[in-house]
Order: sequence, then C-alpha cells, then structure tokens
Amino acid sequence: MTRPLAAIFGLMVVLLAIALPTVTMAQALEKPAPDAPAILVADRVFLTRDSKLIAEGNVEAFRGDVRLRASRITFDRTSGELSIEGPIRIDQGGDTTILASAAEMDTDLQNGILTGARLVLDQQLQLASVLMTRVGGRYTQLDKTAVTSCHICEDGKPPLWQIRANRVIHDQLEQQLYFEEAQLRVLDVPVLYWPYLRLPDPNLKRANGFLIPTIRTTNQLGTGIRVPYFFKLGDHADLTLAPYLSPNTRTLDFRYRQAFKRGGFVFEGAYTRDDLIPGKDRGYLFGEGLFLLKNDFELSFDIQAVSDNAYLVDYGLPDSDRLQSEIALTRVNRNNAFQTNLIHFKSLRDSDDNSSQPNLVFDSRYQHRFHPTSIGGEVRLDLDAHGHYRSSSVPEDGRDVKRATVELRWLRNWILPYGVRADFSAGLAVDHFNIMQDPEYPVPVTRTTPSTSLRFSYPMTKVAASGATHLLEPVMQFGWANENGGDVPNDESRFVEFDQGNLLSLSRFPAPDRREEGATFVYGLNWTRTAPTGWQASASVGQVFRSLDDPDFTTSSGLSGTTSDFLIAGQLKLNKGLSLTAHTLLDNSMSFSKAELRGNWTGKRAQVSGSYLWLEPDAEEDRDSRVAEVWLDGAYAVTPFWTANANLRYDIADARATTAGVGIVYQNECIEIDLSVKRRYTSSTSVEPTTDFRFGIALRGFSVAGGTEKYRRSCS
Repeated sequence: MTRPLAAIFGLMVVLLAIALPTVTMAQALEKPAPDAPAILVADRVFLTRDSKLIAEGNVEAFRGDVRLRASRITFDRTSGELSIEGPIRIDQGGDTTILASAAEMDTDLQNGILTGARLVLDQQLQLASVLMTRVGGRYTQLDKTAVTSCHICEDGKPPLWQIRANRVIHDQLEQQLYFEEAQLRVLDVPVLYWPYLRLPDPNLKRANGFLIPTIRTTNQLGTGIRVPYFFKLGDHADLTLAPYLSPNTRTLDFRYRQAFKRGGFVFEGAYTRDDLIPGKDRGYLFGEGLFLLKNDFELSFDIQAVSDNAYLVDYGLPDSDRLQSEIALTRVNRNNAFQTNLIHFKSLRDSDDNSSQPNLVFDSRYQHRFHPTSIGGEVRLDLDAHGHYRSSSVPEDGRDVKRATVELRWLRNWILPYGVRADFSAGLAVDHFNIMQDPEYPVPVTRTTPSTSLRFSYPMTKVAASGATHLLEPVMQFGWANENGGDVPNDESRFVEFDQGNLLSLSRFPAPDRREEGATFVYGLNWTRTAPTGWQASASVGQVFRSLDDPDFTTSSGLSGTTSDFLIAGQLKLNKGLSLTAHTLLDNSMSFSKAELRGNWTGKRAQVSGSYLWLEPDAEEDRDSRVAEVWLDGAYAVTPFWTANANLRYDIADARATTAGVGIVYQNECIEIDLSVKRRYTSSTSVEPTTDFRFGIALRGFSVAGGTEKYRRSCS
C-alpha cells in the first residue's frame, strides 16, 4: 500500500459518508466546486439497514491526477472498516499503479491488507505478491514477491530476469526497497542470492548505493572490474567513488558535483598505483564550473592535470595531446563585451619541451560600441591586453612577451541605386610590446596601424518555378593598411587559417602581433539555394590580391605571395538526414594545398559521421610530412534490440590505422548489455599500443527513466 492508495481510500470515506441515504438508479455526481475533494461515479449507491454504505457497478473516483476503479466498495459506519472488491486499479500521474483483487482497510487508512496485489512503479518496475500489507501509513510489505521490469507475457513464460524475495518492504518516505532472502533469476534460473538487499525506488532521483559495474580488459592492465558507489551529500552535492582493480593496477576513481543557486562545478579524477610505472603515484584531475555573478558577469573555470604523458591513454580516458586549464571572467550585453582569462597549457607530446613553450597565457579584452548621430554608423573601441610566459631561463627559448592594444574603428553602410550595398570602415590600431629574455628585442616596441576598407555587395534573389529560392551575392572589397614601428617576434600568429570567415578581413592573422600591410583587393561570390522540401545548398568562393608579399604567411596557409590560393567552401543539407560540409584551397597550378570534408547521415536505423583532412608538408608549421587522415564513426540498429557501432581513424599518408573500435549493445525495457573493443596503434617513448575490452550489464528499472516502450519485447 503506498501514498496514492491511502489518499484515495481517505477520499472514498469522505465521499461515502456524505452520500445520500438511498439512490436506486445509476448515477454520476456532477462536477463539484473547486474546493470539493473528488468526483465519484458508480452504477448504484445505497445504504443498508445495518449502516453499511455500498457503491457498486463500475465504481470510479477521481481526484487530481489520482484515479481509482473497482467493482464494489463497502463502508461499515459501525466498525469503520472499508472493503473494496476488485479488480482494483489505482493510477497516479502515470508514476504509480496498484492492481489488486480485494482490499481491507481500517478507519484511519494507516493500516490495511490487499490480496493478489501488484505494485507498478514509474511504469517499469513491477512488484507482484500474494499479500500486500500497509503499515503505519509509510511502509508497504509484500510477501512472496516477484520483482522485474521486463514485459510479462500471458503465456506463463518467465521474464528475462526477476528478483524473487520472501519479503519486500517499500519505504514510501525514503523511497527505498528492502529485500529479504532475495534471488536473482535469469529465465527462472537462480544465479545470485542475497540474504538482504536494498535498491532505490525508480521514482527516487538520487540515493546512496552501487551503480553499474564495468569489466575492462587491456593488454597492459589485464582484466579488472570497476564498481562505482554513489554518495548523496544533501540535495545539491554528491560524490561517486569507483575502485578499479586488476592484476596490474589499484585505482580509485572519483567524481564530486555540487550545485549552487547561481552555478555549480564538477571534479573528476583518479589515484593510481600500478605496475606500468612501479613505485610512482599516478592519476589525473579534471574539473569545470560556471557561476553567474552580479551585473551579468560569469565566472568559469576548467582544470586539467595529469601525472604523466601516458596516463590518459593507459586508462582509456579522453586522448588529448595538450591539456588546458583556464579561469575566465566574462560579461556581454548589447553594446559591451568583456572577457579576461588566465590559461595554463601542458603538452603531452614527447617531442615538445614545455619549458620553451608559452605555457602560461593571460588575455583581457574589452569592446564598446557607440552609435554617434552626427556621423552615423557605428564606432567600436577595442582594448586588448596579452601576456605569455615560458618557464625556461635560457635566452630566446624562455622569451616572455607582454602586449597592449588599443583600436578604434568607424563602420557605416549605405544602400546605393539598384540595391547595391556599400560598407565602409576606417580605423587606427596601436600595439605596444615588451619582450623579455630575448637579446634581439632589447627595448619596448610600439606600432601604429591605420587601415580602411570599402566593400560592395549586390545580393540578388530569385524564386524558381519549383518554389526553390536562390540567393546570389557577388562581393568585392578594396582595403589598405600601413604598419609603422619596429619588428616583434611571431609568437601568437604562427598558424593561419584562410576560410570564408576571414575572407573579407583586413588582417587574417589570428592575433595583433602580426598585421597585413599594403593595398588589397578581394573578390568573392556567395550562393544559397533553399528548396520547399527543406533541403539547402550553399557555396562560397573567393581570392585575395595584395600589393605586398608578407613572409609571415606560410605556404600551406593559402595566403603566401601577392595572390592567395583560390578558396572554395560549400555545404549541403538534405531533408533525409544527410549533411556535408567542404572546404578547400587551390593554388595557382590548380592543385590542392589544403582540403577538409565533413559529413553526417542519420537514417531510420543507421547513423554515420566522418571527416577527411589533407594538408601538405610545411616546416614553418612544424609539419615535415603530408597529413591525410580519415575519421569514421557509425552505428546500425540490426534489430530494435541490437545496435552495432564502429569507429576508425586511418592515416592515409602512412597507410595504417591510428585507432579502431567496434561494439555491440543489446537493450530492451529491462536490461542493457554493452560490449566493446578499442585498439590504439600509435606509440611513442611513453605510450604503448593498447587494446581495450569493456563489458557492462545493467538491470533497468531501478533508476529514473530506466525503460521505454521503444524496446518492449514481443510475446509472440
């Protein structure tokens, strides 16, 4: 007996006590006033000579989201006993259902007995018993009980799994299930036994207890098991500890989460002692958080730390070759944008020397927009402060740089005759540099860069007879910039990406330590087609001409020389789940200098995503050989219950796989089985090739939203 049953019985006492003495015809009470407790519908309601009030024939009662159905209800005013004859069904809000053949309750509804009862929690977990007893208004005791979340067929075949118990007690207040003398049966075959067992009510969102264990086998660590345990630390914090034991490792994983009124954070990590690096403490710590402060400020942080370069690979964690820890303060509104952050980098590549790399970086940016009525348009003021630090004390290798930038720009546009749009900008930037630990730059350097640009675009639209809409927009831009001042090292702009996002920029370098100079001319063409059926295609082409050759543009950037490579970018989206995005650069000989293709397709039973990348060798970008790689990731629903998945990263240039993995998942309304294997082929002085097998099994139904109708099995 649970809370909805006690509530509906109380409701019935009130209704029957105020009913008319005799009603001889089938009836239905009219909808009561808003403060009335319920609505009762029955074929017959009458009062007997021995003071028994009886409602019979399709009895139904409604109150809020609670609904009771029975064939007969009898209330004895003398003894205060309430009897209900079945079949009885009680529903509350779709979360709890009680089925019984008969029920007897006392006058205060705190105690009672139901025979042939079944309790269904969260529409997934079924508890069937011979006898159900309600005790003290809080506990429900079920004797000789079978518990399962599997679909039960009427042909008498056993469910896929069930827990048989001599007694089950449901604590309504704590939302816990306590089992005595419990057996786990698979297809009615006993496989495990517990004298006592505690499991959460599926309506309970958070509770102390064990989570789904995982079995993992690797060629380095052997076969081990990971068993997480969840600790509820109040309503807004929790801790998960997960011991992972195998012949070659003793690891304790952890995750701590806490939520506040205006933010929250999560930390996860592990402490390890293993045989891969004997006698050394190993582990990692990742954390992130976000807090909303006053005046629309946001404070965020991201922490990534690891004991050694190989740990993430050895333990199957996200395989990053560079760790980034950051704390940032941000505020953005209509006319102002502010962000300041402090970042720490650590490379996990064996070939990198962290002491000679800028591993500590400070950035602070502020932008304010004005809209002067006297000259029209928009004025933008940008303030930028930057600094990076190398831990090495060796000159040049330990070079540290501080930079301050002030830039003022005026932007305005006009619509000319025939629909031509003109965009004009003019600005002045001042950059001040202070370089330390590099004798080549003994004094501070200040540079000023005036710039201006004039852009013309002519957007045109057309609706075809098929209903498709075409948008064609030719664009051309004239620009000029002149940098004055001394030279500074190129620390921030070593890698330049030329794409449609910066085609019309006056400087395509990612940071102000480098700026383009001289006169430039840019032309481009944008095209978009949108069909009434929903599919869409778009393409952009463009090229840049400059009066001066900038030696800081690398060959593979596509911007070296006075004429850039030809930029081509496109996107295709179909209404049948297919999307493709492509970006490439063609040099003067019409050969590819850079190419990238990404795609995704989602069908009724399959999903595939992938990408292709091609880069030519470029020593200036620390790339001595050609890069040509393919990533593929897909899944296929073999049946409604079986799903196969696979992933592959293949190095075409070296003709070998980098990583590969396959897996299969079985899932229905009551069980989930996950089996996967992953192989990493690459190696270095600290990382060995690894093969990782994982196996997990979960009984669904003892967690929130543990089962769905999608996976319900058939009884045929």
